[in-house]
Amino acid sequence: MEPESELTKAPTTRHKCSACFKQYKLKEHLIAHMKKSLHSPHQPKCGVCEKHCKSFESLREHICGPLAKADCSKILKERGCGLCLEIFDSPNLLNEHKEICCLPAPVPLGTIRTAPIQSETDVLGRSSQSPDRGRIEAVAIDCEMVGGGTDGTLDICARVCLIDEEEKILFHTYVEPIIPVTDYRTGVTGMTEDHLKDVMPLKEVRDKIMNILQNGESISRLRLDGGKAKRLVGHSLDNDLNCLRMNYPDHMLRYEIQTGVHDPYEDSVSAMRLYKRMQGQDHPLGKSECSDPPYHTKSFANPFDSWQPKELEKMTPDELFKISKSNYRCWCLDLRCSPEPQLELSEMEQTWPSWPAARGRAENRATWGWSS
Repeated sequence: MEPESELTKAPTTRHKCSACFKQYKLKEHLIAHMKKSLHSPHQPKCGVCEKHCKSFESLREHICGPLAKADCSKILKERGCGLCLEIFDSPNLLNEHKEICCLPAPVPLGTIRTAPIQSETDVLGRSSQSPDRGRIEAVAIDCEMVGGGTDGTLDICARVCLIDEEEKILFHTYVEPIIPVTDYRTGVTGMTEDHLKDVMPLKEVRDKIMNILQNGESISRLRLDGGKAKRLVGHSLDNDLNCLRMNYPDHMLRYEIQTGVHDPYEDSVSAMRLYKRMQGQDHPLGKSECSDPPYHTKSFANPFDSWQPKELEKMTPDELFKISKSNYRCWCLDLRCSPEPQLELSEMEQTWPSWPAARGRAENRATWGWSS
């Protein structure tokens, strides 16, 4: 009969990911997981167990879903915000947070026919107010579409609204349709034929919008790093820019998710609020994140590719997580990393691309790793 000590199996070593807590029997499987998942401090994280999730939807499932982790769900109910999922140390702090976390709905402009609205700017388009010259300001846009073509499915820009970070209207107008309207989509847009009589031509609308966005900056600098031009925030920017026959550099765009609201002011405000909330996240910054080249100037390089397999095998899970990096630029860097001065492009490189180039924006966004 074999001794009892020989019958006892040695415990199996498990290799645990420091970000999402998945476990693997082999170290090489953990390394493969890290290369693929590209965890980083910019991912949404549970305030209780500190698990990193791929998205806010998966974080909400982790805390509030049908298979939620019991401890995390219990603590969220006791001292967490059900909207942003942040955890607080005391009920007083939680109550103070809730007063500013859940914002009142903006008052819609409605569909009463009014003259175009434009804020006071100088002839170069520079804003008269610049609260922080050390960072790039953002502008939110939303367009309302009517239908063209025999079946009314062609989107035609009929109304546009731009707001600043303080939710003040920079520009609002109805737009002269570029082709005959066959469906005013009144149930959604609230517009009729009378709303689009004697209104601003599309070219004039486009020029005024670009004047606001460029903020007096040269086209070459705008294409290079933005300079003092404004970032553009919106729900469905691809569609809006295409219908405006307008192009704007990908690295100056911040995409949001359409909410179903169809008042242009409400849409612009909700996009700006979401952008500012994401921009205000206090993520730990890596040493080189602010000095890295802009994502639009290079394809993403997996940080693990610069290490030899034997070097990675020797690293602990925490060390593997430390060198990991997201394949997108977190919006918190917009607020915390001021742009460095850059050289202007040569005169030959200053030709502005025609608006149809915007059709490939979605593909470019995927290439450069922008989040939506």
